[in-house]
Amino acid sequence: MAPSSSSLIVFAFIALACALCVQSTSGNIACEDLKEDSCAYAVSSSGKRCVLEKHVRRSGEEKYTCRASDIEAEKLKDWIETDKCIEACGVDRHALGISSDSLLEPQFTHKLCSSACYRSCPNIVDLYFNLAAGEGVYLPKLCEAQRGHGRREMAEIKSSGMVAPGPESDGGKPVSFYIVAPAPPPY
Repeated sequence: MAPSSSSLIVFAFIALACALCVQSTSGNIACEDLKEDSCAYAVSSSGKRCVLEKHVRRSGEEKYTCRASDIEAEKLKDWIETDKCIEACGVDRHALGISSDSLLEPQFTHKLCSSACYRSCPNIVDLYFNLAAGEGVYLPKLCEAQRGHGRREMAEIKSSGMVAPGPESDGGKPVSFYIVAPAPPPY
């Protein structure tokens, strides 16, 4: 039996509506439009990382807003982190700001360095790779030390054994710099 013209019109309308829905949800992420439960670890269409902020009104009421930070994600745009990665990496979707201090917590580094996170969640790994680099720590070395459960290695990281020194000048000799490599790609 051949389809009637009215059923073809209905099918075309449904197909067009589905196409518009898919187009509007893929891409064009603005941090300011995200809700509290999807803000942290998201990346906007412009490549800026989203950050959750808490504002307390005079009445004492707390209001959460999402905004674009000044930090750009490398090679990543239009990204809302999955619940699977949030759990695998041990991060909190309701985190207010992100600190490198968490890298000193063994429970956190254990999850971050696990293969479920490190190999499957490039957005979170890239973010913490850059946070670690800002502290002079090379994340793959930190993960290697964490996997080995070596107290000596962790102590070196915490004490500055793995911190890259700043530039030094030696009587007119060229200044030497340490270059931080981008996060290694997941396997």
